[in-house]
Amino acid sequence: MGRAAASSRIPLGPDGRKRHALTADAVVFDGGRVLLVVRGNPPFRGSLALPGGFIEGGESAEEGVLRELKEETGLTGRIVGLVGFYSDPGRDPRGPTGTATYLVERTGGRLRAGDDAARARFFPVKEARRRGLAFDHDRMLADALLFRAALARVLSRVPSRTFRGPRSSGTRRSPRSTSRGRA
Repeated sequence: MGRAAASSRIPLGPDGRKRHALTADAVVFDGGRVLLVVRGNPPFRGSLALPGGFIEGGESAEEGVLRELKEETGLTGRIVGLVGFYSDPGRDPRGPTGTATYLVERTGGRLRAGDDAARARFFPVKEARRRGLAFDHDRMLADALLFRAALARVLSRVPSRTFRGPRSSGTRRSPRSTSRGRA
């Protein structure tokens, strides 16, 4: 591992050149709304963004995205799936970052802004797309919408797990009939 730049969380390699840092972002839907934060710090201070941030050294991207979700929004969640990995070297003005973006289902918590988020709330998806998001979060949101739609199509074809009892051979007994029945 390289040493970190003094004013940035972007690591430097042994040759002094910037290396990709790892971040994770969460996409949480509530029907036709998406969870966004208003960034409280640069870059993009005051802009809308998906909740997320840098992965700490002792955690996985999956652990990090759920930690960031809790820190920035007060919500807890469960990862549904990986939307994608985004690593364009220019996606973050601080330096090269690669981010794993997850579709996350809300499991609890109380919505409130925290950590480096000035505000957190659910926005109508159409409004979020019209206003535009920080970094390359517009692309992530578009990909998450496609992922969610594809997942819904797949799940709609999965048989129900509801137990309906054993299949009969075609004859039905009434619940009152028993072998001790009539004499």
